[in-house]
Amino acid sequence: MAKYELTDETKVVYGVTLHRIRALTAIGLTVAAGQLGGWVESEKNLDLSGNAWVSGDAWVSGNAQVFGDARVSGNAWVSGDARVSGDAQVFGNARVFGDAWVSGDARVSGNAWVSGNAWVSKTRHYLLIGPVGSEDRTVTICRTRADDTTGHYVQAGCWAGTVDQLAERITTAWPDLSEKKRARYRGEYEAVIALARPRIERWVK
Repeated sequence: MAKYELTDETKVVYGVTLHRIRALTAIGLTVAAGQLGGWVESEKNLDLSGNAWVSGDAWVSGNAQVFGDARVSGNAWVSGDARVSGDAQVFGNARVFGDAWVSGDARVSGNAWVSGNAWVSKTRHYLLIGPVGSEDRTVTICRTRADDTTGHYVQAGCWAGTVDQLAERITTAWPDLSEKKRARYRGEYEAVIALARPRIERWVK
């Protein structure tokens, strides 16, 4: 028996039509039969068995999948080819996209952006730091899968790369600002990099 259905309530986000879901049976200890949930593009986004659930204004689209006992809630987005599984929780304003995997007992929250080939199976597998720099960005540093020799992925707004690439980038960033402001913002990112490096070293061991 399917555990949920797509309702007639829809909304369009970035050109994608999303459907509100409704539980057809009790799911775990927190979702009652008849309870409205969050939003999915299609039934392939949320496993029809198990205790996985999407709630609040959270949404799942594309080829993304939520399964196992995972929960996506709040204003969180899961899209692309991302996977959220196990006992993982994605909530707040978090974004999981690209080929990212969030699993195990990981908790991804706040304004975190977990993307690329990130592999987060424990909460310690990512760092969320911010606001940073001239645009008060949130910087997310994630562990990546074993086939990635860098062992990590940095997302700062729309920019993505490694900490070494970030360190190089900030040497020439903000050319239109005064030297005083450039030094201040450079110092903020240097602090982020200094905090991230020991964590990354543990990820690649």
